[in-house]
Amino acid sequence: MTIVTQAPVAQETSPVTDRASARAFVDTFIVPYAEAYDQAGYIPEELLDRMAEAGLWAPFLPEEVGGAGMDLVTLGEVHEEVGRGCSSVRSLLTVHTMVSWAVQRWGSAAQRQKWAPALAKGEVLGAFCLSEPGAGSDTSGITTTAVQSGTGWVINGGKKWITGGQRADLYLVFARTASSIGAFLVPRESPGVGVRPIDDMLGTRASMLAEVTFDDVRLDADALLGPSGFTAGMVLTGTLDLGRYSVAAGSVGIIQACLEASATYTSAREVGGSVLRDLPLIQAKLSDMVTDARAARLLLAEAGRLKDAGEASTIMATWVAKYFASTAAARHASEAVQIHGANGCSPDYPVARFYRDAKVMEIIEGSNEIQRITIAGQADREVTS
Repeated sequence: MTIVTQAPVAQETSPVTDRASARAFVDTFIVPYAEAYDQAGYIPEELLDRMAEAGLWAPFLPEEVGGAGMDLVTLGEVHEEVGRGCSSVRSLLTVHTMVSWAVQRWGSAAQRQKWAPALAKGEVLGAFCLSEPGAGSDTSGITTTAVQSGTGWVINGGKKWITGGQRADLYLVFARTASSIGAFLVPRESPGVGVRPIDDMLGTRASMLAEVTFDDVRLDADALLGPSGFTAGMVLTGTLDLGRYSVAAGSVGIIQACLEASATYTSAREVGGSVLRDLPLIQAKLSDMVTDARAARLLLAEAGRLKDAGEASTIMATWVAKYFASTAAARHASEAVQIHGANGCSPDYPVARFYRDAKVMEIIEGSNEIQRITIAGQADREVTS
């Protein structure tokens, strides 16, 4: 069987400016091919180029550098729609968003001039390099080092589970310096950078994961993003918050995809002479999907509004949105498979992919266990302060 992974070249690509245009793009260029991406384990260059044509990579960047100045509420809606179509594609957007945001927010004028326009246009794709074989949510375990050498830096170590790492052109690498943790912009072509693909993952199988190694990688002074002692607190917290926001949006998209797939299936499938949608148990499952999709979408919108307003409380709002949306996505993806019965366990229906991808959402950008501890700690401070 031939796996078709791209739309006909002749199909026109329109700019994505809001939820409606994002949905149209996703339904045309992603949904029909998402299963093929999942099976092939990669996203074809043709789609990456179409995403660039649509302005999808970093629309929140200001217009003067090639972005669209999109507000973050709208960005969340766009990432939800992409997540509805394919979590792997949305994952690539997430890490590129994190790199682009970090450059725009904390980069020097020279760094912004060098990287922001190419990131905005999708000419350079970014990847976020934090996790290591022995360090995930606990960043204190980072062992990758950056040592000053003359006016520049030398990086040694390795990062694992790097989304988009196989394809990225620019890595935002967090490494331990003499005084704290620094963030470094490392071009892929730098001598000493190694990339090893990680295949056959449970979910987001087309997100082109990689292990990225650094063997005496020499960088100029301008590779450091922000003052070194400032990085661990502000750059890391800010980029992780934005990544978590995108994952929350993608999780809402999974819930919506489960709802749409289940509603379609139960409208056509008959059991014992009755259409599945008429059975009370099925109706209960679908009503729960509708309710949680709406609730998760509202939590996401609140986090986005707080970001646009520059409110510090957006950090906790995003934790809550990501926790609620990801757990709901995992629960409803399981129900969607159950609704589809044996069909739900086959590649002929998308719910098997939703099920696998939803599990990943409970782990990435801060596991749900870490989120529960963080949310509970904030609740305690609010009550006792």
